[in-house]
Amino acid sequence: KERITDIQEEARKKLARDLHDGPTQTIAAIAMRLNYARRLIERDPTAAGAEIHKLEDIARQTTREIRHMLFTLRPLVLESRGLVPALGQLAAKVAETHGQQVILEADPASDRGLNPRAQAVAFFIAEEAINNARKHAEARHIWVRLRMKEGFFVLEVEDDGVGFNVGAVDTNYEQRGSLGMVNMRERAELVSGMLRIDSSEGIGTRITIFVPLSEESAERLQRTGMPL
Repeated sequence: KERITDIQEEARKKLARDLHDGPTQTIAAIAMRLNYARRLIERDPTAAGAEIHKLEDIARQTTREIRHMLFTLRPLVLESRGLVPALGQLAAKVAETHGQQVILEADPASDRGLNPRAQAVAFFIAEEAINNARKHAEARHIWVRLRMKEGFFVLEVEDDGVGFNVGAVDTNYEQRGSLGMVNMRERAELVSGMLRIDSSEGIGTRITIFVPLSEESAERLQRTGMPL
């Protein structure tokens, strides 16, 4: 219960940071530029019109960012249609909002046997991994792959970005906490799963979550520490 509370608190802090660094700053900038446009109207109507057009574009982008945040906070499609459609919608929204290409490789039955709680965990880990790749990896492409293998549900998020030294980041987590790796690992453990991070500088990153689909596979993971 304490771990669940900590994870929820971290999610609230993350949302507050994202709102502060994104829409809140942008809306403050819009207010300043509106004041500038108002003063321009009398002395240079043409320049004022151009400024207002820019403000319209900024306002539309801010609206997209807020809608994206609301979607990731509570993706209703996840509850109504399941994990695969939710990830498809997430990929579309990331492309629309941030211009980042996310390629989903999954068939409709990829999440079969995964209970709603595990689906929610998989979605939020995927969202966190995509967000990290978009912000930190300078990736051109992000792939999200789902499959079933030997009693486990497997989710991979891979990018072709700059990569990083996993050991160094783990050691200096307090300084690099924005990567959210501890949060992702703890979410995986809440559904008796395991998170694996593979990365090297210059070759990109692959984050994999293994979720056992039976008591036998859960026991095997607990006993050996290896899912496959």
